[in-house]
Amino acid sequence: MEVMPGALTSRWTVFVPLLAAITLAATWGRSLPGIAVDVVVAALVGAVLAAVYHVEVIAHRVGQPLGALVLAVAVTVIEVGLIVTMMGTSGEKSAALARDTVFAAVMITCNGIFGLALLVGAVRRRVAVFNAEGTGAALGTVATLSTLSLVLPTFTTSKPGPEFSVAQLVFAAVASLSLYVLFVMVQTVRHRDDFLPVEEPDGASADAGDELPTVRATVLSLTMLVVALVAVVGLAKVVSPSVESVVASAGLPQSAVGVVIALLVLLPETVAAVRAAHRGQVQISLNLALGSAMASIGLTIPVIAVATIWLDGPLVLGLGATQMVLLALTVVVGVLTVVPGRATLLQGGVHVALFFAFVFLAASP
Repeated sequence: MEVMPGALTSRWTVFVPLLAAITLAATWGRSLPGIAVDVVVAALVGAVLAAVYHVEVIAHRVGQPLGALVLAVAVTVIEVGLIVTMMGTSGEKSAALARDTVFAAVMITCNGIFGLALLVGAVRRRVAVFNAEGTGAALGTVATLSTLSLVLPTFTTSKPGPEFSVAQLVFAAVASLSLYVLFVMVQTVRHRDDFLPVEEPDGASADAGDELPTVRATVLSLTMLVVALVAVVGLAKVVSPSVESVVASAGLPQSAVGVVIALLVLLPETVAAVRAAHRGQVQISLNLALGSAMASIGLTIPVIAVATIWLDGPLVLGLGATQMVLLALTVVVGVLTVVPGRATLLQGGVHVALFFAFVFLAASP
């Protein structure tokens, strides 16, 4: 694990998240001029880099795959809070917000981050090697969660429109949370070896020879990680009006805004996954990608189900025909990629192409 020691490094990784949090507090709920937007974007990028550093410190201390789980869950919890907040303030305009955000997260992680990790791993070592058992189990769980929560509402008949009835929503929420908790237990306890890197650089553990961070340094990194991720998600929300203005002026649909925001929120996972793949730890990259997709569904749907008790307006969860085709193609291609336990540039390129197809169709449905 590439933990960057030294007083200078420690200073900037503490200073930048705090500065980003101050920027968030100073700009939240305000209309920003152009130069202020530039400052917010700079603070957001700095917070992303700091978050990646801190998650690597934590992962080095607790080991894998628990380290990858920390980042996925931390980002998702904060993201869910943002979704609920926006749904509570936007009324019926946010009826499809949860669906769009979760679907964007699935496509970005299962194609964008997944494919990019395979490309980086294959470029570095000709063939990206990973554990087919663990990755296949994760992909199967993502496919099941996506179908139960995002596909079935389009076909159920208890309620008009692509919506669940109350009983169906409760079932989907319980099933989603149960499957996610079961997967975490399998990943971190019973079958932990299935989610560890198959091949390390130079045939040795990447952490061998590195001194473990102290408990104090780990607690500090955990605190700063939370601060950095709050800043990332909050600043993404702050710049969303500017994104909406650009999208509207370009004549793009409203769904394109959700894609941009999701891309910003998932930046920490993307950077961390690419760094891991560059070290030859492709399995960690895939843990991050699929773990983020799983957490996005497994945590968002239960929280939204509870939030509907006090939120007004409809809750649209069912995907459209184009989105279901992309999801089905992602699952099929993902299975074909995972089964051999190794991938070349071609498999990585196919996933990246699917990601760009999703982005293009979000902008031009």
